[in-house]
This record gives sequence, C-alpha cells and structure tokens, in this order.
Amino acid sequence: MKQYVFIVILTGAITLALAWTVWRLSMQYKLYPGVRERDVHKTPTPRLGGIAMFLGVTAAFVVSSQHPYFSIFWENPKTVIAILIATFIIVVVGVADDLWDLDWMIKLGAQFLAAGIIAWFGELQIYSLPIGGLTVGSGWVSFTLTVFSIVIVMNAVNFIDGLDGLVAGVCLIANGIFFAYSYLLVRDIGSSTYFNLASFMAAAMIGACIGFLPMNWSPARLFMGDSGALMLGLLMACSAIAVTGLLTPAMMDPEQFGRSQLLGAFIPILLPIVVVLLPLLDFGLAVIRRLRAGKSPFSPDRKHLHHRMLDMGHSDRDAVLIFYAWTAVVGLAVLLMYLGTREDWPGQYLAGVGFGLIGIAACLVVTLLPARRSARPALTEEPAR
Repeated sequence: MKQYVFIVILTGAITLALAWTVWRLSMQYKLYPGVRERDVHKTPTPRLGGIAMFLGVTAAFVVSSQHPYFSIFWENPKTVIAILIATFIIVVVGVADDLWDLDWMIKLGAQFLAAGIIAWFGELQIYSLPIGGLTVGSGWVSFTLTVFSIVIVMNAVNFIDGLDGLVAGVCLIANGIFFAYSYLLVRDIGSSTYFNLASFMAAAMIGACIGFLPMNWSPARLFMGDSGALMLGLLMACSAIAVTGLLTPAMMDPEQFGRSQLLGAFIPILLPIVVVLLPLLDFGLAVIRRLRAGKSPFSPDRKHLHHRMLDMGHSDRDAVLIFYAWTAVVGLAVLLMYLGTREDWPGQYLAGVGFGLIGIAACLVVTLLPARRSARPALTEEPAR
C-alpha cells in the first residue's frame, strides 16, 4: 500500500506544480479563448490543464518502470506503451480542440484510433465478462467491444465537464472506490502480489485529480479541457478492462469462485456504469432532443443535468457537491455489498444495501429540494469548459 500512496503523492505533486506552470504560461501568452456571451465564467480562463495531468500520470508510469514492486506489468510492456501512446494522441487532439475547436469528426476519429491502439497493439481487451464466466465469442467481437467501451467512457466523462471542479472531483471519488475494489480483489483471488495495472492507473488518476483540483476549484483558474477529461475517461476504461483480465472464466465458475468474488466480479462493469450513468442518460436525451429540433446531435445547448440544477437555483458549488454525493453514495454502496458477501463481514451486505437506499433518498431530497435562490434564467447555449 505504501508504494501506491507514493504514486498518489508523486502524481499529485507533479500535476499541481505543472498545472500552476501551465496556467501562468497560458495567461502570459494568452492561450485561452475569449469570453463569449454564452459563457458562465467572466474572465478568460485557459483550458490546458489536461497537459499537466497527462505529464503527471506519465511521470508516474516512468517511475513505476524503475520500481521493482511494479515490475509485474512491465514484464510485457506492450500494454503500458500502447496506453501511453493512445493517451498522448487524445491529449494532443484535446489541446488542439481546446485552442481551435476542431470538427467533431476529427475528435471522434482520434478517439477510435486511440482505443484501437490499446485493443490491437496493447492487447488489452475484454475477453470475458464477469457474468457466470461468459466468454466473448471471437477476437473481432472482443476488439470491437473493447474499442466502443473505451470511446463511450471517454465521451461520458468528457460530457460531465461543465462546472468548476466537477470532473476532477467525480473522477477522484470514483477512482478511489475503484482502487479499493481492485486492491481487495487481487487479495481475494489469491494473487501472489497486490501490484497490478488496474490499481496502479487508479492510483495515478487519484493523484492527478488531487493535484489539479486546487487550480480547478470554484472559481477556477484553469480548466482541464477536452484533453484532461478524455484522458481520464480513457484511463478509467483501461483500468476497468484490466480488472476483467484478472478474472478467468474458470475463476468465475460458481463452484470454484466464492460468493464474495462472484458478486464482486460484477463491479468492473457496475462501477464504471454507475459513475457515468447519469451523463450517459443525459447524453442520450440530448441527442434525441437535438435531432427532434432538426439540429446536429453534437450542437451545444444548456439542458444537461448540471445546467438544469443551476436553473433550479443551485449554486455552481452546490451542484458540484451534489454530483460528488451521488458518485460516492452509489459507488460505496456497491463496494460495501461486495465486502458484505465475505464470510468475515456478517451483515455487511445488508448494510451496503441500506446505505445505498438511504444515500440515494438523501441525494434525491438535496437535488430536488426547492432552491433557496431564485432560479436562473435558462440560456440557449452551453458554457464551454
């Protein structure tokens, strides 16, 4: 565990230092878009924070290559190198979009290219699903499922990047819960080491989010932009896929795989979904809404969930904290349910269910509670982040 804490501290410190540097250089050389009438922020704000986050995560990977405890996933470096190359492509395209607003087809093409590099050259694929040991039918099915999963998670994370500190905080909480799960899983399946690629990437993302939040907290001095949000989504998808690789079909046989791990095996699917479920739902509704209006499904508007919360009267900070609460409640409830199926944790399963139900009820009350402030007038455009 000390080695993972070291990775978190290292990534966080490097990200914070570089985020401040990127902010200073961006302000000095005016590397930021002008404030438009539809924007929420009132002063020009750089969107290049993803560069600092990428360099912080890359530094963690470089250090891990020299660290004997992490040698297990450097024995076959193709996967790690493919992830770093794909992340670099996404960050470069994201930075270009943050500066010059690229066409959506270029961005989507780059996302599929990056996901393809990971699945094809890195050989990080979904070969089996933790559902009774279900094995994916063929290599092409596995490749296609992996690529689309990565692209969907990337866009889902990028989709919620609309308020100061929202994505960084949500990803910090989600990766913290995911790290706890992956760390416990390798212990429960009898692995010879606690060190694995999934836990390492989660720890690196925790550090990157911690380091970036001080610059991004309301009022933000620096946005992570598409480069940062897409990078986090890509790495979160990769860490989830890497976890599925720890579970072989034989291990997921109910006769050989205990009730604890059998339930826990669903978490690689459940956790990423519950983290991005509301954004995905909102995205689907947005596509339908725009198509009905005769617009492009990628045309901006101001009817997403966090924008609706602002229109209800919630402050920017309150809306962000409510999203944090939703992420923590659902993620922790699933994790507690996993812990509850262990023989030495009697009653923990019901405690997890109870925590989830009470937490969801509380979040609903806070979300729907009549605002203390007057509702904001709805705008027709989406503020850029």
